[in-house]
Amino acid sequence: MNAMQQAQAAYRTAAHPIRTPRGAEYEAFARITSRLKAIAGETTKGSSRFRELAAAIHDNRRLWTILAADAAGTDNLLPKELRARILYLAEFTRQHSGRVLREGAPARPLIEINTAVMRGLRDRSRGS
Repeated sequence: MNAMQQAQAAYRTAAHPIRTPRGAEYEAFARITSRLKAIAGETTKGSSRFRELAAAIHDNRRLWTILAADAAGTDNLLPKELRARILYLAEFTRQHSGRVLREGAPARPLIEINTAVMRGLRDRSRGS
């Protein structure tokens, strides 16, 4: 690699924006919600895309499990009421995800919850 290529590589690395924790949360929700939206409407339990839906549901559950664990932590600085809401939504997500996979329930409520959280994350980042 010559000096010009090294300089370009160094500036390219530095040009990436710094991601805030809120931005990382938003990106995780956006990525998973996009996958759910793309698959949810056309997938039934016996369909060829059911595996993709199951993977997206699994990733969504993991995200909500991480959020719940963080909200339940003693060092979490969020207001108690917001922490309680996060725990409630995490439990709802866990239960409804099971219904989607077992009974073919619609994934729409999961998408709507994630979209609402994304809206909150975006709005809060604008205000800070």
